Amino acid sequence: MISLGRDDEKRDGLTGDARTAELSHRLDAVRRRIEAAVAAAGRTDPPRLIVVTKFHPADDVRRLAALGVTDVGENRDQEAAAKSAGLPDVGVRWHFIGQLQSNKAKSVVKYAASVQSIDRLQVVDALAKAVAREQDATGRSDLDCFIQVGLDDDAGAHRGGASPSDIGVLADRIESAPGLQLSGLMAVAPLGADPEAAFEKLAGISEALRATYPAATRISAGMSQDLEAAVKFGATHLRIGSDILGSRPAVG
Repeated sequence: MISLGRDDEKRDGLTGDARTAELSHRLDAVRRRIEAAVAAAGRTDPPRLIVVTKFHPADDVRRLAALGVTDVGENRDQEAAAKSAGLPDVGVRWHFIGQLQSNKAKSVVKYAASVQSIDRLQVVDALAKAVAREQDATGRSDLDCFIQVGLDDDAGAHRGGASPSDIGVLADRIESAPGLQLSGLMAVAPLGADPEAAFEKLAGISEALRATYPAATRISAGMSQDLEAAVKFGATHLRIGSDILGSRPAVG
């Protein structure tokens, strides 16, 4: 008789529990929405789904991985670092999508495949230094970098992000830094605004960026409430949280 280790027993218990069934149901519903949006947009290239697990336990990441999720997004370094360190056997890509303070760059590059919230030159420089150190120490791959663009009329004050007029300077700095790869743009639709208008604007900004940097083709846009609009205007990455994981647990 083969004896299961404690980790194996825990994995088997998680993948057969009620929470896994709930996540599976929610995940299937979101995947159907994405498929319908892709078809409605006449696209043949479905976007990558990033499941945002902030404030949800690491066990939910393990459950999601068992359900076929390959990409996970986190907003806070402290939470992301702990989850990734506690799940060394779970083969997901971690994406940092929250506002990043320069002093957290050293920690973030230990686990993140991408940082999607770059909005200041100081952050670029901090990431470049941190990636260089990490590549020397561990040989990690280059870091995918998304510039977060503010789509509000007041330069993104409501939802964060760099002014569109600053994108060129940020792109130049990322491209000149060894270890950093300019992937494209990220944005959040402004509060109370028409998401289609916002994401159409983002698509235009992306087109302008690609004129100088043809490889910067990625657009991270769209959340639970507006993924259809994001798909319509070319999103390559969707960041979905509550529609898959449900309400956030109470934080003590």
